[in-house]
Amino acid sequence: MWDNHRALGSLANFLLLASLFMLLYAGGVWLVHSPWFPVKKIQIDGALRKVTPEQLKYIAAHELSGTFFTLDIDKTRAAFEKLPWVREAQVRRRWPDTLEISVVEHEAMARWGGSGLISTQSVWFDAASDAKLPVFYGPPGSEKEMGAMLGQLRAALAPSGLKPEVLTLSARRAWRVELDNGVKLELGRGDVLARAERFARHWKGSLAALGYRIETVDMRYPNGFAVRIPDYKGAAGKRTQITAGATR
Repeated sequence: MWDNHRALGSLANFLLLASLFMLLYAGGVWLVHSPWFPVKKIQIDGALRKVTPEQLKYIAAHELSGTFFTLDIDKTRAAFEKLPWVREAQVRRRWPDTLEISVVEHEAMARWGGSGLISTQSVWFDAASDAKLPVFYGPPGSEKEMGAMLGQLRAALAPSGLKPEVLTLSARRAWRVELDNGVKLELGRGDVLARAERFARHWKGSLAALGYRIETVDMRYPNGFAVRIPDYKGAAGKRTQITAGATR
């Protein structure tokens, strides 16, 4: 072999190319990890109402690490999504030194009991709000069901001019609704929306005309409903049943 000049030439060329490749590879690794390509600018996009600039700056200062090339995009996105009001964050590099971060906030639809909020996507998130919001009480995992019911009840009760303020779903899947005038509706299980619509039809014509403070309206009767009026005729806790619009 050592007398074969062609083979020796080929071997020398191969070793030279391999050396050049290794040199280029090492140079590329060093360049990518070198401090010559730091992230100098962070551009935040999105309509921010709840997330503050201070929160974003804190995340940028404490969670972002690496150069323009080595910064972990998934880890960076997860860091911004830890903020209570951030629903989604998208992170992109823009040559030569900018990190673009697009933030989408949660929009609160309701409160979940005394802990956290429910978004308009019916997702629980751990945040606080001073806005006047409906309140949900229900079994774990019922957020989507209760979010959908809120919209349906608003439509069903619209003719009455009243709005649902507190929705309670029991473990047996029975519904109770407290309205913005303090009246509580017992809607039970099954035919919930039909019962709410029946209440709305009778509210202005018969119930509101009673002239007494109504505490509870039980809509679980097939042909009528029972009304609890604490001060009716001076008898606390008195109930009266209304069938087809007539009081008895």
